[in-house]
Amino acid sequence: MELNYIEHIAFAVKNLDEATKFYEEVLGLKCYSVEEVKDQQVKTAFFRIGQTKIELLESTSPGGPIGKFIEKKGEGMHHIAFAVKNIEGQLKDAVSKGIRLIDEKPRKGAEGLDIAFVHPNSTFGVLMELCENKKENI
Repeated sequence: MELNYIEHIAFAVKNLDEATKFYEEVLGLKCYSVEEVKDQQVKTAFFRIGQTKIELLESTSPGGPIGKFIEKKGEGMHHIAFAVKNIEGQLKDAVSKGIRLIDEKPRKGAEGLDIAFVHPNSTFGVLMELCENKKENI
């Protein structure tokens, strides 16, 4: 696998509005985007800090992935995302090295990125997301 940079770090929160207020008023960051990703049952808020983004995730359904995560583990760090080129090739490379994937094929995520998750059982307990911005690769 070839990772280019940390695309974002994501945190699961119970209340996106309250968390956004904290990030803006206490940490001095500016939320530049709020988006709902319906098929993932999540609402997101993004902040920039240097070249990295922070993503806040609020479940839109208790049965969604973030709702289940918060129920089981509470609020906190959910995943780290890495920018890659040729996400399909990166996934094939991971499988060839015995890495367990959550997503065998990329799907659409927030901000129009193609995304795929790597199972934490293969990454020492860390949920990792691969992201490709096809617009950047043109």
